[in-house]
Amino acid sequence: MTYQPDRESLKRHQAPEWFHDAKLGIFVHWGLYSVPAFAPTEQGDITETLKRGSRHHFAHNPYAEWYLNTLRLEGSPARVHHEATYGDGFAYDDFVQPYNAALRNWDPDAMAETFAATGAQYVVLTTKHHDGFLLWPSRTPNPVKRGYQANRDIVGELAEAVRATSMRMGLYYSGLLDWSFSEQPIDSFVGLLDNGPSGPEYAAYADAHFYELIERYTPSVLWNDIGYPVEGQPERIMAHFYNAIPDGAVNDRWTTTPMWAHRLLGLRPIRRLADRLIHRMMTSEGATGSVPTNAHYDFRTPEYASFSEIRAEKWECCRGLGRSFGYNQMESDEHHISVTELVHSFVDIVSKNGNLLLNVGPTADGTIPGPQRKRLEGLGAWLEVNGEAIFGSRPWARAEGTSDQGVPIRFTRRADYLYAIVLGAPSGPITVHGVRSATGAEVHQLGHAEPLRWEQRGEDLHVLLPDTVPDLCAVTLRIPQRGIGTLR
Repeated sequence: MTYQPDRESLKRHQAPEWFHDAKLGIFVHWGLYSVPAFAPTEQGDITETLKRGSRHHFAHNPYAEWYLNTLRLEGSPARVHHEATYGDGFAYDDFVQPYNAALRNWDPDAMAETFAATGAQYVVLTTKHHDGFLLWPSRTPNPVKRGYQANRDIVGELAEAVRATSMRMGLYYSGLLDWSFSEQPIDSFVGLLDNGPSGPEYAAYADAHFYELIERYTPSVLWNDIGYPVEGQPERIMAHFYNAIPDGAVNDRWTTTPMWAHRLLGLRPIRRLADRLIHRMMTSEGATGSVPTNAHYDFRTPEYASFSEIRAEKWECCRGLGRSFGYNQMESDEHHISVTELVHSFVDIVSKNGNLLLNVGPTADGTIPGPQRKRLEGLGAWLEVNGEAIFGSRPWARAEGTSDQGVPIRFTRRADYLYAIVLGAPSGPITVHGVRSATGAEVHQLGHAEPLRWEQRGEDLHVLLPDTVPDLCAVTLRIPQRGIGTLR
């Protein structure tokens, strides 16, 4: 199939089967912001700072990768920290030298092996974040900042290492925002729409980067962020990508804001109204970072999201292991999600037709901090036993259930097996409401060799679990169900 650069043609492309099967990806936020590695923690995570309004949120942004923007806001904790640590004459660009020096110690193979051990099926790397710093030796260098790029081909080296472990490689790019072109900080939600550089020159710059990334690194995922320049060519980029990589996948953050809307946003009453509307959308269920779009996409990308029902369209929840995506030295172990919470959240996402893009924020030299590594290892250990219920699965007729003990359960399916994932580690008898098994079938607990004793009690399945269970935060029952249906 050949794709044309228009909506009718592009909508024939949908999320590929490998993406539905994959379930787990690793997001890597790594760049100049990994040197100062600072964001305030006392105001809570993004869901809490958003509730307090735009000005508070941007001044106390918990995302360390937003350091440059927060630094530009008078009186912000980042400004206070920066001046106390580096002095008021130290510019953000001065982090280029220590970052490039630290890169000498980076081992891309070790990084990829850590990700693969987690059970991840793909990796998405930030090739250029909002600060505009490039992680590859582009033939279209930054036109306003000489040498504003890494001195190693981080994109190429990591892509090679990732593929050597049989994972797929995806590439993130900040299309709409690039703070290297502007000194004006974002201090309101509406600023996300009109703070980016305008004009054909920047649009051509971003377009050229996407074509180059596709040509040089053949990514399986194109993950654009915030939006795209109105004078850019996102549909041409997507058509080119699909024609070059038919089983590639594109995310949803390619919205373009037309010039007439930019002019309206210049009117103060309209701007205030737009800011309130964006705030309302960003704080609604599952909407953080994924607001309505006018662009083509294969999957949606809410941040730190959970939903109460199975979603019809494919989605991918991206979240940090802590409160930030970029490495934040201010975060301690208590600021990170526990392994149990991580597993339960991941299972919930998968049961509702989602993938988890789990973020890692390395230090400047590529080291994965201890609290993050601990969570990756914990998730990997659980998947080693229970991955059969996750990878290659699809949602069942319903996502949620409970046991007779009130323990939450999530459901997935593969072929003629139903998987009931109990979000806890019970032992002894358990009743799963509203589930039937095939007569004479063997019900198993993953990780336990012998079949379990069970009986059907009306519409409920009564199962006798082993007296001793593995040291896991969730256990999985594999239940044969004739006629449950094959995959998609």
